[in-house]
Amino acid sequence: MQKIKVHFLGATGTVTGSKFYIETPEQNILIDCGMFQGVKEMREKNWEDLPIAISEIDIVLLTHGHLDHTGYLPRLVKKGYRGKIIGTAPTLAIAKIILLDSAKIHEEEAERANEEGYSKHTPAEPFYTLQEAEVTLGFFQSEERDQWIQLSENIKYRFKYNGHIIGATFIELDIFGKTFVFSGDIGREHDLLLSPPEKPEWADYLFIESTYGNKLHPQESVSDKLVELINKTINNRGNLIIPSFAVERLQTLMFLLWKLYNENRIPNIPIFIDSPMGNNVLSVFQNFPDWHKIPMKDFNAMNRRMNIITSYKETWETIDNLQPKVIIAGSGMVTGGRVLTYLKQMIDKTNTSVLLVGYQAEGTRGRQLLEGAHELKFFGKYHPVKAEIHHIESLSAHADQQGLLNWTSEIKNIPEDTFLIHGEPTAQDVLRLKLQDTYGWKVSIPKLLDVKEILV
Repeated sequence: MQKIKVHFLGATGTVTGSKFYIETPEQNILIDCGMFQGVKEMREKNWEDLPIAISEIDIVLLTHGHLDHTGYLPRLVKKGYRGKIIGTAPTLAIAKIILLDSAKIHEEEAERANEEGYSKHTPAEPFYTLQEAEVTLGFFQSEERDQWIQLSENIKYRFKYNGHIIGATFIELDIFGKTFVFSGDIGREHDLLLSPPEKPEWADYLFIESTYGNKLHPQESVSDKLVELINKTINNRGNLIIPSFAVERLQTLMFLLWKLYNENRIPNIPIFIDSPMGNNVLSVFQNFPDWHKIPMKDFNAMNRRMNIITSYKETWETIDNLQPKVIIAGSGMVTGGRVLTYLKQMIDKTNTSVLLVGYQAEGTRGRQLLEGAHELKFFGKYHPVKAEIHHIESLSAHADQQGLLNWTSEIKNIPEDTFLIHGEPTAQDVLRLKLQDTYGWKVSIPKLLDVKEILV
C-alpha cells in the first residue's frame, strides 16, 4: 500500500484560489496555482505562506489560464519553485497574458496607493512585479491534450478538453493504478465559441467544481436583452458599459453583437473594446483555431466591426465622445482594470446602463452593484451609483447543476470519494445532495487546508 496525501490549499468553501497539492512516494504534484479573489479576508490569504515545502513540489499542472488558477505562480517561483509549469499551449498563452497584465495592475495599484496614501502598508508593495511574472514564464512547458504523459514509474497524467475557456482541460492522474480526476472549471454544452466539454469515464477520486451546484442557468435570451439595452442607450443618448472578463466573455460578447448587427437587429452603434488583455486574447483565438469553433472568416469580420482601443489616450477620447455607444472593458467583476476609468466618469449619470455578465463573486464590486449598492468605492473614493444596473447570468462559462450532472454521467465506476471544490457553501451543499441522490456516491466537502490521506 502507498500513502497519498491531498492538501486542499484553495478553492475549498470558496470559488477562487485553486491549489491542490498531491504528495506521493514518487512525485509531489501541484494542480493549479491560483489567487484568491473577492472579499478582503480572502484576498489577504494570498499573502500567507503555503503550509507546504515549496522546494519539494516536483511539478505544477494547470487546468486552464484564469487568474484564480494561475495567479499565484509568480509568488511560488519567488519562494523557490524551480520545476516545470505544464498546461496545454493555449492555456499557457492565456496564462502569460493574464500574469503579465495582473503584475502590471499590482504595480500600478501599489504606486497609486503610495501616491494617494490609502494603503495601510508603508510603502504598499505589489503582490508580484512584472519582472517576477516574466521569470515565471521561463518555467512554462506545453503538452498536447489526450496523451498520457509519464511523470514517474507509477504516475502519469493527461489533459482532456473541457470547454469553459480556450485551452481549458480537466486533468486525469493515474497514481499507482488509481485515477484522480480534477475537473478544473467545466464549460457549457451549448457554447457560442467552444465545443462541449469531454466527460471522464473513470474516477476513483473525483475533485469537481461546484460554482453553480445549486442553480440552473436561466433560459433568457441574451440577444433580446442586448437589443433592448442598446435601443434604450440610443434613445437616452447614454452609454452602455459592460464590464467583461478578457478571456472568452469578451470574445462571446463581440461575436453576439457582430451577429446582431449582421442580422439588422441593432443599428450601427459604435462598439468600443477597451481591454488590452482582451486584445491579446484575440490573438490566442487566431493562433489556435482547433480549440474553438468560429470560422476565421467570421472572426476577422467581427474584429473589423469593433473599435478596438489600444492606448489610454483613446480611452479618454472614448469618454469625451458624446454619442451613444457600447463600451466593453475589463474586468468582469469590476475588481480593477479599464472599466473603473469609465465608471468613475459615468456611473453617476442616469442615462448610463451597466450590464453585468456572469458570476459576481462575494466581496467584488460587481456583487455590490448586483445587490443594489448606492455607492461604490474605488481609487480610494466613493462614487454615487445613479446608473441602471442590469444582469445577464446565462453568459456564464461554467456548467450549471444539470451541466455538472451531465459531465459526470459517463463515469462507469463508483468513485471512492467525490470532493466538491470551487464553490460557495450553499452551492456545495445542494450539489452534494444531488450527487448522492442521483448516483449514490460518497460526497465530501473539504475545508481550507484540510489534508486527506488516501491509501492506494
